[in-house]
Amino acid sequence: MGAFHAYDIRGIYNKDFDKHDAYKIGYHLVSVLNTNKVLVGRDVRASSDEIYNYLTTGITDAGADVYNVGIATTPMVYYATAKNGFNASVQITASHNPREYNGMKVSRENALPVGYDTGLKDIEAKIKENTPTPAAAQKGKIINLDVRDEYTAFLNSYRGDYSNLKIGIDCSNGMAALLIKDVLGNTPLYIYDELDGTFPNHEANPLVLDNVRDLQALVQKDTCDVGIIFDGDGDRVMFVDENSRFISPDLMIAVLGHYFLEEKGLKGNVLQDIRTSKAVGEYLSPMGAQMHTWRVGRAFAAHKLREIDGIFGGELAGHYYFRDFFYSDSGILACLILLNVVSKMKAKGISLSELIGKIETYANSGEINFKIENKKGAMDAVREFFINEEKPTASFDFDGYRVEFPDWWFNIRPSNTEPYLRFIAEAKSRDMLDQKVTHAQRIIESMM
Repeated sequence: MGAFHAYDIRGIYNKDFDKHDAYKIGYHLVSVLNTNKVLVGRDVRASSDEIYNYLTTGITDAGADVYNVGIATTPMVYYATAKNGFNASVQITASHNPREYNGMKVSRENALPVGYDTGLKDIEAKIKENTPTPAAAQKGKIINLDVRDEYTAFLNSYRGDYSNLKIGIDCSNGMAALLIKDVLGNTPLYIYDELDGTFPNHEANPLVLDNVRDLQALVQKDTCDVGIIFDGDGDRVMFVDENSRFISPDLMIAVLGHYFLEEKGLKGNVLQDIRTSKAVGEYLSPMGAQMHTWRVGRAFAAHKLREIDGIFGGELAGHYYFRDFFYSDSGILACLILLNVVSKMKAKGISLSELIGKIETYANSGEINFKIENKKGAMDAVREFFINEEKPTASFDFDGYRVEFPDWWFNIRPSNTEPYLRFIAEAKSRDMLDQKVTHAQRIIESMM
């Protein structure tokens, strides 16, 4: 079984895991997380109902009750977990992966993520050891729990007046379509807003620019002020500006500062991942932010934001975390808060592209992927080459390496979910960036 990863359980269904594995995951989750009740939600992928049936049978055979929230976005499950005091929850989803995938995002008390090192490894070990799964003397029950109205009311408390905006939205046929009209109504221009786990129009991964083309065309055709696209399970959101240009999601961390640091007057810690543009911190620090850099992925970010009591945070992948949302991420919540800023900026005569232009002060390579066996050797070689060339101003050695110099920086890290080494760099000029990227590529390719 190859479905256990750093952040979650995920893979091609009936190849990396199957219904019998789902049963065992449910059964062993009860003892690993020491709970007598588990909240369970699911997306609309073709395999989600079968996984739900076997997962929940495993949970109830272990003697715990299942609280079934039904079809849900992943953030809705986070909300229900923390709000109702559950010590364990599972959202059945494969997030942005293609239709043949499925998986589970596991959380514990306060919706804190359960990653490989905080519980998933123990469940995997019990399955590999073929630990017996005898039915408990008293089986658990399945109890339906409807949280949709309560969660929608929570989201609507962040809704502003967007009447001056023309908004285009691509739901990617994913779970955001379940709730988005309850929050934004029918005024935005929607595409792919039918729930369909086969993803007939494009894969539900907005980081792949081919999947954003239809939204860009909509924004251009209907002269929208902003375009919004969600991923498959609704925990991520990304944007295009009024010119249909895709906005690197890390830059929207800086935009959030206008809401939390300026409008709300909060000052304090803000979290970014190790790939985030240096421009974000340079933009937010004068507003009163103390920037903290940490590892990629919710399994790390949600814990870190809670540890530092951060106001908010974000990642290059389009996750945005909020102290007022149990230090968790929500695509729709981030969308509402960011639309508040976009609307107020437009009222001042500032378009979204103009706002991003004030933030984006570096040339950026985007993530470049290399399929390579000797990841550690290549990472070390790149780091040593550049450190020998010039003196760093800052260096981080978690989640790969991030090394900063006066006019540029790079991050090189192994993917936690795919067989790739990822490289990203920024520089004050495009010529400098191209030079640095070329050097890095030559070093990595020489080791392939």
